[in-house]
Amino acid sequence: MSLLTVAAMIGVAGCSQGAESPDSTAGQNVVATTSCASKGELTMWERSGGNKEMVDMLVAAWNAKNPDCKVKLTYIPHTEMVGKIAQGIASGQVPDLMGMDLIYAPQFEKANQLVDLTDRIKSWPELATASKGHMTVATYEDHLYGVPLYADVSALFYNKDLFKKAGLDPDKPPTSLPELRADADKITALGGDIKGYYLPGNCAGCNIFTVGPLMWASGAKIEAAGPGDEPLVGDGVKQVLQFERDMVKAGNVHDGDRTENGETFHLQFGSGKVGMMGTGNFNITLARQQNPSMKFGIALLPGMTPNTNASFIGGDLVVVPKGSKRVSDSVNFMKFLLSDEVQVEVYAKALNLTTRSDMADNKYFKAEPLVQDVAKALTVGRTPYTLTFFEQINSPQGPWLKMLQRAYYTGDDLDTVIADAKKSMKEIAAKS
Repeated sequence: MSLLTVAAMIGVAGCSQGAESPDSTAGQNVVATTSCASKGELTMWERSGGNKEMVDMLVAAWNAKNPDCKVKLTYIPHTEMVGKIAQGIASGQVPDLMGMDLIYAPQFEKANQLVDLTDRIKSWPELATASKGHMTVATYEDHLYGVPLYADVSALFYNKDLFKKAGLDPDKPPTSLPELRADADKITALGGDIKGYYLPGNCAGCNIFTVGPLMWASGAKIEAAGPGDEPLVGDGVKQVLQFERDMVKAGNVHDGDRTENGETFHLQFGSGKVGMMGTGNFNITLARQQNPSMKFGIALLPGMTPNTNASFIGGDLVVVPKGSKRVSDSVNFMKFLLSDEVQVEVYAKALNLTTRSDMADNKYFKAEPLVQDVAKALTVGRTPYTLTFFEQINSPQGPWLKMLQRAYYTGDDLDTVIADAKKSMKEIAAKS
């Protein structure tokens, strides 16, 4: 189901929804706490395929503190989440709160299907340092609809053991794409099943997370924000496509990478067979679990010229769907997530990124340099803002992935490849 179809569904649902519950309209004079506002179980939906370990810990921490209003957490398959939300709103069967892939929030905000929390949360001091990428998409026409649930940022992970074997300095990761290519060539030359680079060939989301920042760092703009906006602008688009095509031709990626649809993306770096890879902060723990003896480092994703960098800030928001009867408790759960104690003793202790920048200076991160390194990506990160992200970028049949696959695996003229994708993106954005 496309998000355009979903938007139409939830727009109709909004017309038939009727008045909100008394709790959901009583925001102005309610003071949020980190405890129960009322008794009884809270229902929460969250997508699968995200940072389940982190969400489970957050819910467990809330439940331990608030036994009278525990959160019952249900995971919905990622590919079904948007449709499930739309159907729930249409039928009036919604959870009290939910985690939402942050990139889809603007479309639901525009369709008036999330509870406007502005009066309840706008004065919170914690929002001043909350992840800017999250808060950008949590805001629609100056109204606030949610807060960060967890943050994922993309960065360049590199295998120090393979760097050393290839005669490279393990403490000097590449600072530009030409340097990355040169390093990858040397690592691939080690032979066997070792490759210098990893490129997910059939995963639109993986590529916007890891290849998109290479374009941003090279001065490009990718998505069309809305009708009339121009996508795929700047020389960096073609430069990065040519870079990736050359990496494939040079044999710097495994042949099997071409079929990667995201299911095993998170397991690639920990295999020890990849020299460098754009991936996320979640891979620190995963790689260590997979390959405890492997030494690795983290750097910022580079652009064409030295010391130009970018990152994709992803993750989830926690929001309240229209029809929720437990808005005050849901808001208190948000306050709990942003509290100093939870930021440090739950997020940071588990070596997950804090969602407030002022909480990054903590004892757990100081003891773990890799988390400090990946946290630097927050300073150069961005989150696309468009009402048609799925159709333009994330759809397996969308113009973004089609463009990338033609660039990576065919000899088609790149100017034509880009022009075709640009045309499709503009047509999609014109319908928003």
